[in-house]
Amino acid sequence: MDQKKIGFFLKTLRKEKNITQEMLAETLHVSSRTVSRWETGNNMPDISLLVELSEFYQVSIPEIIDGERKSEHMEQETKQTAIKMAEYSKNELQIEKQKIVHAFLMVFGGFLIISAFAIFPNESSWGSIYASIGGMIVTVGIYFKIKFAPVKRVTRILSVAGCIVFLLGIFTVLDYIAVSQFSQVPRFSYEKSYGEDIVEHKTLFYTVIQKNPGAVDESIEIQK
Repeated sequence: MDQKKIGFFLKTLRKEKNITQEMLAETLHVSSRTVSRWETGNNMPDISLLVELSEFYQVSIPEIIDGERKSEHMEQETKQTAIKMAEYSKNELQIEKQKIVHAFLMVFGGFLIISAFAIFPNESSWGSIYASIGGMIVTVGIYFKIKFAPVKRVTRILSVAGCIVFLLGIFTVLDYIAVSQFSQVPRFSYEKSYGEDIVEHKTLFYTVIQKNPGAVDESIEIQK
């Protein structure tokens, strides 16, 4: 089922009726934004609205689902309508399942990130591990959400890359606040060097010097 083709067909039918999106929206008791999303292929009408659109435009449901007009006998059209309605229902169910899975992945990933920051101290490597895993799960959820959306491949790649950059930015900012404001060691350091009463923590953007770790006079300094 080609959503873009269906959307273009619905737009053509509306223009043949010489009505605006707002007028159609008012007739079907939906928002003009909903009509716009149908016609751009970003969303599909519910089955009940599909029937109303069929009656309003005087076209068959198979014609709407196929995105083109056809000339067929009534008996064939009835059979095809039943088949197309079943396919449409199956497609809607699949989309809803996909939405649930995407949402679950993003929520679960976010839960892991929050738990990592709330439960594990900065000194523990488990905090950064769980936060990183959570970030990957969120990214996967967003990837699959966009994968099944009618958008270009470049848009998908940019969206996933943007998500990764955003999460890295959040992790970096929270880490820097913990170090600069609360005198904690960085959670996301990629290298640690141990010296006499000194631990050097290297991050992507700065280096933290931890003097007298574990002692009363322990101090944290940032070297950019």
